[in-house]
Amino acid sequence: MMSKVIETKHISKVFRNPDEVKVLSDISISIDQGEFVSIQGKSGCGKSTLLYILSTMDTDYSGELFLDGQLLTGQAPDYLAKIRNQKIGFVFQFHYLLAEFTVLENVMLPARKLGLKSDKEIEYDAMQKLKLLGIEDHALKISSRISGGQKQRVAIARALINTPSIIMADEPTGNLDSKNSDIVFAIFKELATDQNLSFLIVTHDDDFAKRTDRIIQMEDGRII
Repeated sequence: MMSKVIETKHISKVFRNPDEVKVLSDISISIDQGEFVSIQGKSGCGKSTLLYILSTMDTDYSGELFLDGQLLTGQAPDYLAKIRNQKIGFVFQFHYLLAEFTVLENVMLPARKLGLKSDKEIEYDAMQKLKLLGIEDHALKISSRISGGQKQRVAIARALINTPSIIMADEPTGNLDSKNSDIVFAIFKELATDQNLSFLIVTHDDDFAKRTDRIIQMEDGRII
């Protein structure tokens, strides 16, 4: 039986500015190990808010969040930061690479922050991830000197460096042309299949979403 990587029970969220606005209402979902899931819905339906809660970056909600069977709701911020670095990989619409660092240094950063391995081990792991994504030849280039599609692949390698349980992505193909979007999709699909890695992708790209294992459709803060 597949184990659940992420599970939520009755998550709701209210913004107060100054009136109360319910942005998420009674969200109960689960994502299995190796499952490739997309979230879709119109702008403002609560997709990104939900992703922030699932990624433990937003803790102001009601309900319960579990990662690998462990309850994360109510845990201390320092503990959540450690879990986030260890178990969740992030890929955004914008790659957020440090422009003055090399490709290799960018990929190594989260593992250096986690501090569980020596620098030599981290460098080896980072090179393996770059090889996996077919960009090891660019390892020593300054990251500002590579193309947009290559930058997004570096961002994916960085997300993989700590061997997370799940990759969460917010519009990861939003800045890419169709060729590079297809490359990113193929990488995600291969990682889900070959390495049993789970993916949760917020996307407006219908073509991308249709090819994932399952689409979670949202409207007005609810799952429909």
